[in-house]
Amino acid sequence: MGLRIGFGFDTHRLEEWKEFWLGGILIPHTKGAVGHSDADVLIHAICDSLLGAAALHDIGYHFPDTSPEYKDIDSKILLKKCRELIRTNGYSIVNLDSTIVLQAPKISTYIPEMTEVLTGLLKIEPGQLSIKAKTSEKLGFIGSEEGVSAYAIALLQK
Repeated sequence: MGLRIGFGFDTHRLEEWKEFWLGGILIPHTKGAVGHSDADVLIHAICDSLLGAAALHDIGYHFPDTSPEYKDIDSKILLKKCRELIRTNGYSIVNLDSTIVLQAPKISTYIPEMTEVLTGLLKIEPGQLSIKAKTSEKLGFIGSEEGVSAYAIALLQK
């Protein structure tokens, strides 16, 4: 059948007065994620899951944080490039499942817009992408609102 599963994970520190990009959209909040790019943890986790399923290394291999070319880059561009990489290698997306772990702000109302943006970039149907949101019950760096994490699993077909 040529089915391949890939897992992705990303985490970023949150700082006050930074823009907060998540799932390809700007979330209004007093804190935002810090990173070499726009620090969109959901997109980064999805990229890693896609690349991992196709055995194409990881996001840092293709878009190193030491490269000025990727400084402050919109992660949606990276996602499109990852989609092209897996497509060029003969894979198509069957489905993606993801979870964002964030204490605040509550993001459930933003999930439909994230789904629309990401499925458009990936050229898949909304039913092929699941985005869930969880808190860490005020435990650890996420619970103290110091960071955000995201997990993603991709199923690809050759």
